[in-house]
Amino acid sequence: MSNLNSRVQYSRLVFLVLAWIFTVSIVVQTFIAGLAIFTNYSYWTYHTTFVVWFQFIPILMLVLSFTGQFPKSIRWQVSGLFLLIVPLQYITINIPSLGATHPVIALVLFWLVLNVIKKARRIQK
Repeated sequence: MSNLNSRVQYSRLVFLVLAWIFTVSIVVQTFIAGLAIFTNYSYWTYHTTFVVWFQFIPILMLVLSFTGQFPKSIRWQVSGLFLLIVPLQYITINIPSLGATHPVIALVLFWLVLNVIKKARRIQK
């Protein structure tokens, strides 16, 4: 029983660490976009390549949400993070009429991951 409990606690801790890494990554990604817009267009290369390093974090978080025995509401929200960052963000950059929603999705991602962190921290205590 204690082994199961420590596995659940470890999964929850790693989940939260990944959630914070994802949050910081969104902030950095937004900062890089700002550099490209207001400083030098060459930063767009960094903006388009940096996402590769963190876009799949929600998949890892989803796996950990099961081993950490989080409620379904958190699992759905983490699934939403993945759907927002991978398919939807890529669609918005490839369909010009949807391009304006790209930064709005970043705001939603930021808000959603903070909401996930808040709920996960309540459960962990």
